[in-house]
Amino acid sequence: MPLQIKLIALRDTADGHIHSKQSNARFAPDSSRYMSQMAAERGGMGCFRFPRFTFALVWKRLIYVGVKRDDNSPWTVVKMETIQIERAETKQIRETRSICPDCNRILPASVYEREGKIWLGKTCPEHGEIEELYFGSADMYYKFAKFSHNGKGIENPNVPLEKCACPTNCGLCTSHLSHTGLANLVITNRCDLTCWYCFFYAKKGVEGAYVYEPTLDKIREMVQVLRAERPVPGNAIQITGGEPTLRDDLPEIIRICREEGVEHIQLNSNAINLAQDPEMAGRVRNAGVNTVYMSFDGVTPRTNPKNHWEAPIAIEQCRKVGLGVVLVPTVIKSINDHELGGLIRFGQRNMDVIHAVNFQPVSLTGRLSKSEREKYRITIPDCIERIEEQTNGEVGRESWFPVPSCVPITHFVEALTKRPRYELSIHFACGAGTYMFKDGDKLVPIASFVDLEGLLEYLEEKADELKAGKNKYLVVAKVLAKMGTFIDRSKQPKGLALSKLLFNALVKNDYTALGAFHHKSMFLGMMHFMDKYNHDEERLRRCDIHYLSPDMRIIPFCAFNVIPEWYRDAIQPKYGIPIEQWEKDHKTTLEQGLYKGTLRIGKGHSAGCGCPLGAVNTPSSELLTIENGMIKTK
Repeated sequence: MPLQIKLIALRDTADGHIHSKQSNARFAPDSSRYMSQMAAERGGMGCFRFPRFTFALVWKRLIYVGVKRDDNSPWTVVKMETIQIERAETKQIRETRSICPDCNRILPASVYEREGKIWLGKTCPEHGEIEELYFGSADMYYKFAKFSHNGKGIENPNVPLEKCACPTNCGLCTSHLSHTGLANLVITNRCDLTCWYCFFYAKKGVEGAYVYEPTLDKIREMVQVLRAERPVPGNAIQITGGEPTLRDDLPEIIRICREEGVEHIQLNSNAINLAQDPEMAGRVRNAGVNTVYMSFDGVTPRTNPKNHWEAPIAIEQCRKVGLGVVLVPTVIKSINDHELGGLIRFGQRNMDVIHAVNFQPVSLTGRLSKSEREKYRITIPDCIERIEEQTNGEVGRESWFPVPSCVPITHFVEALTKRPRYELSIHFACGAGTYMFKDGDKLVPIASFVDLEGLLEYLEEKADELKAGKNKYLVVAKVLAKMGTFIDRSKQPKGLALSKLLFNALVKNDYTALGAFHHKSMFLGMMHFMDKYNHDEERLRRCDIHYLSPDMRIIPFCAFNVIPEWYRDAIQPKYGIPIEQWEKDHKTTLEQGLYKGTLRIGKGHSAGCGCPLGAVNTPSSELLTIENGMIKTK
């Protein structure tokens, strides 16, 4: 682990100017043979990056700094005197492997704590050192780490290997530790918006650009591969894109998934077509969709320009046909992180149809500078802290638990039923969640009236007893008697009989009870997909959100999208057609398929809304509006 120091102030010995801006500096003596040699000769400590400077050598109280001038004049070396220097303590947590964001070289990497946060560091011999914020709170990291769990793995991997070379052979491979929890089924890469942060839609003008829309037969084959997965057949699909509602045969695709035995189907959508077509929500509901996974980035036009006006109409259409909605905000620091509380309040006021808000801290795709990444990077703990502030403590940071914390529930049900069950064994740093209940005008987190850690420990204990051969009925009787002791009824929201709901779901396997639980609550979730800067092999091996690939592989999300040149953009073009050919065959253009803003409210569009009229002051019809978080009809 390189030495971590903090430079508080430097004085340029040539002009006396003091550079007082604080900067974290990572001294890595092995990063350059020349620098190491210089460090040894001068008894120095190594090199680092500093604003304006490329490298520096510390020798006693002097620093030799290589300076590149703004006017592109030749490099010069100046000598600076340290005014104050402090050592920042670091704590090594674990070693892993990552990739270089420039060349995709697989690199050894370190995960470590510094100044209350968790960082990931790696050094490419060609492109240098990369340090990235990994988790914004060390305390939360250690709390979540207690729930770390290696899952069941795959009994029939698509890519059987004696030795894994992760992430070069995803598919799923022999060493993957989690079965598929949710399978993404891409049915098109066309979209009717062009959102600036999106990593996945057909773009004209890009070399090799293509349209990918698998045939119905190919879709059925991919779903069959999912259902053949063992030990747990895949049972949940998210139909996604692009924008999947652009396909006219969407209801037939949904029915194919149902025919192959998939019980839970989500439709991932920007909701624009659901708003424009009053019958679409009913059609997809009747075909078999359970939930609309709706992109919704904020509660104002500025933070949610793409569907601020359209989403309320779509939500109303879903309400009419009894189709549940999950709001999915992509969270970007400095863009919409000040409205996380507002998003929860919006969901709270419409809990009859909105059953969850699932926040997704942005995955930083493309080549970004360190300053750009610092501007936009936000992690799960950062979101949780903002939510606590913006809800006045109603949704506190202690309310959140990592996704694998629910594994003891799976183990108990498995021991009771004697067959493998869904096990959400993703890495603890990938996702988190909590359930909120309404109590009057307030939101009450489940953790405020349920001893969750005690309950989970108890269920794991009972699972072990069942596996050891204890009488099933005696164990069930104990669970029934004990369940209520974990619930503080004085703090439980009025009208909620949580003990009964949990017992029916866990012991009786009565999932109508689980449905009732969901309808009385609103789930708040976090899912932070990786990018090339914070890529961690340990997380990738535990990923349980996968893509169904037309070459009959099942590929983890953070391989498929994070390294598209190896996966998404290497596979899908083989099963797609060039954009020019698609336009010729369909006698239209991609531009003609872009949303024209026909439902936009007020005097015009918000700049950056993602449609061709984004900055044009064009009047549009006012169908629905949002007032104090409530959907209002005219």
